Formats: sequence, structure tokens, C-alpha cells
Amino acid sequence: MEGSILITGGTGYIGSHTSLKLLNAGYEIIILDNLSNSCLEVKDRIKKLANKGFQFINGDIRNTNQLKSIFKDKKINAVIHFAGLKAVADSAIYPLEYYENNVVGSLNLFKEMASANIKSLVFSSSATVYGNPGMPICKENTPLNPVNVYGKTKLIIEDILRNIKKADPEWRIINLRYFNPVGAHPSGMIGEDPKGTPNNLMPLISQIAIGRRKKLLVFGDNYNTPDGTGRRDYIHIEDVANAHVASLEKILKGDVLHMDINLGTGKPYSVLEVIKTFESVSLKKIPYEITKRRAGDLAEYYADPSLAKNILNWKAKFDLRKMCLDSWNWQSKNPSGFIN
Repeated sequence: MEGSILITGGTGYIGSHTSLKLLNAGYEIIILDNLSNSCLEVKDRIKKLANKGFQFINGDIRNTNQLKSIFKDKKINAVIHFAGLKAVADSAIYPLEYYENNVVGSLNLFKEMASANIKSLVFSSSATVYGNPGMPICKENTPLNPVNVYGKTKLIIEDILRNIKKADPEWRIINLRYFNPVGAHPSGMIGEDPKGTPNNLMPLISQIAIGRRKKLLVFGDNYNTPDGTGRRDYIHIEDVANAHVASLEKILKGDVLHMDINLGTGKPYSVLEVIKTFESVSLKKIPYEITKRRAGDLAEYYADPSLAKNILNWKAKFDLRKMCLDSWNWQSKNPSGFIN
């Protein structure tokens, strides 16, 4: 296929694994990333793993002139849009930055895509758009009511895309709503490397196991779950990356669609299950302390992934043990992340 796939945020956690999958599948890619939550080392490791080069542009989706020149100078067939700020806690402290980066940046991207007549898009959304749905299992038609700024930016972008599709049915759009991506590439060469204090459970556990942190705070042990701790739907990053390739292929076949699709396993695991499984694969003790619940946290929260199977012929392959094994393999080989 002549032309390239533009991947915004392609050196980030999910972007890097998806970029590698696309290269291995024979696609030409162009990565656009401002490196605000990644580093140049990722680019080199993707190239080494794929044994194939690609173009990297240090740039920002808020820079309309840069976007114009990319779409003018490059032959682009489709866009996979990851670029965005993603820390829930930070989004409450810096709402203006989140709306500017995520919403305004996305608007810039969509406008320049439209100007260049490029109407094929896979958007990196999030299960945070569901908010607190009042039921443990989320289907794509579960009411959308995000409770934090980050989730609200994702929903606004989804709404913009719904409006674009309605106005111009030639657009082909898939919004992928991830639950909790974890794990790393099995080589241990790329993985999750959050800047500052991690916002998610698995990198916190990994950093405790490697000695970078002392203990884990477990928020509540009196939920109505088998062991009292909250249960979530964790999904291996390799499964998430495979879903992006499947989505891209679906769009490039010419199916005129706009779909919201959940990415999860449909099987929730509790905090204590994750700790115990990680301990068993790493042979490291994970000290933890039970503390009070956080306001708004749900007892259980997981995906109904059946639509992904029906539309994309995709299903998560990897279990919690594999998620923990690959997380530990990455962390143990990269104790300080990409900058060792």
C-alpha cells in the first residue's frame, strides 16, 4: 500500500507498542510526538525491534502550521490519534492545559485531516467516558457521564467525531475505549515508563518490586468483592496494540463506519489478586497498606468486549499472569525506565 499511517503520540506507552505492530505488519508509519510523556530512546528501540526505519517528527498537534505541512508533504492514508495528556489527578489541577492539549489539539488535527481529504481515523479514547455507571459491566451503549476532566476531554473529542461523521458520512472512524492497559513488549525493550508518580496500579507495583518505592496504598478492603478490594479489567498492552491494527485494517477496507468499541478482557481482577500474581512471577514481596476508600471509586468496573469480537474479530489473548510477567520483565531490565 502506497502511503503512510500517521501516528500522533506514537512514542508513548500505547503508541509505541502499536507503532511496532504496524511496522511488523508491513505498514509505513510516521510518528508525530512532542515527547512530553516519552523520550527519543523509544524511537530507537522501536526501530531495533522492527528492524525497520520510519519517520519521526518532533512536533505537537497544537501547531497547525506543522500539521498543514505534514499533510501537504506526506502521502498519508489514515491517522491513529494517541496524542493527549492522560493523568486523571493532574487534569483536575490543570484543566486549561488538558482542554487545550486534548480538545483543541484534536480539533486542529481533524481540521487539517479534512482539508487534506484524509477521513480515516482510529481514536484513542478511554473507559473513563463512562464515569460511574452504577453497574459493574460497561457496554458501548452504557450512558456516558465522565466524572473527571480527563474523561470529559475524551468525551468531547468523541462528540466532535460523531458530529463530523454525521455531517460527512465518508469519514471512517473507530473510537477505542480502553479499560486498564498493562504489561510490556515480551522483549522487555519497550514498556510503561510514567514520568513522576505513576497513576496506575501496575507501574506502582513494578516500581516497588524494583526498589524505587517503599509500599503500595490499597484504597479500601471492604467492597462487596471476594477479597474486599476493588476489581478492574486489566488488558495486556499487546492485546491493545493488536486491536489498533485490526481497527485500521477495518477502516482501510473501506467500511464506512463510526464505531465506539470497548477494549478489555471482560474479566476483572482485584488489587490483591494483582499483587499476589505479581509476587509469584517476580519472586518479590510487595508491601502494602490498607487505607480508606477514595471518593467515587467503584467496587467493580469491567468491559463487555463482545462488540470488538463481532466488528474487529478481536479478542484479548493474555491473562493476568502474562501481564505481570511482562511488566516485571520490562521493569527488571529497565530499573529507571528508558533513561538508565
